Amino acid sequence: MSDLPDIRIGTAEREQALDLLSEHFAAGRLTVVEFDERSATVAGATTRGELDRVFADLPTPAVAAPATPRPTSTKPDGDHNWRRIVMSVIPLVALVLFFVVPVDNSWLFFLMIPAAGAILFGTRNDRERDR
Repeated sequence: MSDLPDIRIGTAEREQALDLLSEHFAAGRLTVVEFDERSATVAGATTRGELDRVFADLPTPAVAAPATPRPTSTKPDGDHNWRRIVMSVIPLVALVLFFVVPVDNSWLFFLMIPAAGAILFGTRNDRERDR
């Protein structure tokens, strides 16, 4: 871990060492007893040399490859935003119509919610194109 084993360490280094130790445990390189013993040693370590002894027989961690960014859509940003906005307003419209319009079967206004969803988002071609 270090060229200077007598340099004192702080909480951040101990936490980093515990995280690395947890990765080795998760990979199956340590038993529960070994993990407990080494965790106690890391928690009580005051110098880098003490931490080096904990990891002496363990392989150095491979550097993780940087995450590849998700490909961005070629569609304009606002193309589907209007559909989401309309869909979020439809339940409110149905609720207002339910209480305001004097119709015997005013509960039918709530059928606007799934109907709007089917109209706005329901075609198979749209879903395949979005992927």
